[in-house]
Amino acid sequence: MADQPDGLTVEHPLARALAAHAPTGWQRVDAVFAVTVVGEIAHLVYTVGEQAMSVDPPEPVLAIVRDHRAIAAGSGAEPWWRMMIAMTSSGRIEVAYDYGDEPFPDGQLFVPEAYRADLAAYPRAKVPVWLAAYIGHGDRQRRTPQQAAAQTRADRAEQVWAVLAENEFPPFPQMWARWTTVAAAFVAAKSEWGPRMLPWVGVFEGTARGGSTLHALPAGRAVLSGGVWNAPALDAVYNAGAPMPELYRGAPEWVADPVLNPRAASGLLSFCYWWEAGRWYRGQSPSAQECAPAVPGVWTRGTAIKIVGGLLADSAGKLEAVDALLSAAEAGRVTRATLVDVFGNDGHYDVDGALYQFSVAGLLSTTPEPMPAAQAISRVRDYVTGRQLDTTGFPLSQLTADRFRFGWMVHVPANARARRAIFYIADDGEFAHSSSDIDPEQFIAAFERRFLDRHGPVA
Repeated sequence: MADQPDGLTVEHPLARALAAHAPTGWQRVDAVFAVTVVGEIAHLVYTVGEQAMSVDPPEPVLAIVRDHRAIAAGSGAEPWWRMMIAMTSSGRIEVAYDYGDEPFPDGQLFVPEAYRADLAAYPRAKVPVWLAAYIGHGDRQRRTPQQAAAQTRADRAEQVWAVLAENEFPPFPQMWARWTTVAAAFVAAKSEWGPRMLPWVGVFEGTARGGSTLHALPAGRAVLSGGVWNAPALDAVYNAGAPMPELYRGAPEWVADPVLNPRAASGLLSFCYWWEAGRWYRGQSPSAQECAPAVPGVWTRGTAIKIVGGLLADSAGKLEAVDALLSAAEAGRVTRATLVDVFGNDGHYDVDGALYQFSVAGLLSTTPEPMPAAQAISRVRDYVTGRQLDTTGFPLSQLTADRFRFGWMVHVPANARARRAIFYIADDGEFAHSSSDIDPEQFIAAFERRFLDRHGPVA
């Protein structure tokens, strides 16, 4: 975005046309014109009192804009792609020109063919990388599962191997825990910035317009991919005709579109790493240091703690609690109490939102809270009625629940010598239909062992 001293004043035909087209009583007009040789996109908003009125520009205004851009191009300068005008009825006018240094906003971007035609009419020494990719990526960074499988077979046949990226990124388990902890802290602080967690994927978009995703996959595998703004390698591809870096060189077949950063679809992916068998690997990606602007602060434990502490009103007295939170995340044992120790429970921080970040990342303690007796009874009632079981001698209105260590035994009290149905419900929802013919003590002992197998030692 830049100003252009071209004599656009209130006496300019465009300024006069905007004023002539204005509604009665107007005080200000904000106009945006996006232009190529094949068309224009225009937005005019006039302020009248307290109201903002959107107005369609008439053809005479668009004709002046086209001429204005052609004059700029004829002067030997590269023509702008967008022009912004702010003008008041009192005669104050501000003009700015956009040459594509940053991506154009939604609604002001033409189809790729329009920019190709514009570049044919007005050749440029260099096109912004994002725009060059938009009009010329040709899906060269896409990697469908079918393409991935075929390329993996070809790589093996030709003995093409990935590069072992030793001592670059942190090991995936620690990286995942740090990413989640930092994301939770930004959510707790009610910030719009910072990384976020979705189910089994970490997402980050930095203020410097770089970003990445970290996908967790079964069997301890992961894919980290993203893009650095104006990456030199992509600049060379789109502006100098260099070959596209083989980011997936030597990659396994599971490194494919579903787990790649969305930049791959627009040709702006500048790195891709994958975690397999306890190590990071890459193809022709740059070093981790060059990817740093597109990755959140997960490089060391101290970095993550510092970021979280910086979001707290009283970080000095909380760093020990932050350290404990990070340890719990690494162990997959985060609890609400762990978060309250860091963020308090007075409503100033969004503890529930932070807890959800750990939940979708799979780092919450799996030990459930005790199930209420009423809920256990309700589940048994639903089970019996849903299966249309015979309730003769088993009145559902008399169901009672007896607590054991990790759940409830639900039954109808009856003569101890009478055979009766007994239901067992664990706090995590495991449900078992038994009877008084089976010794409850033995059944409960086995039930509790299965609970511990699922959740590990319980304090």
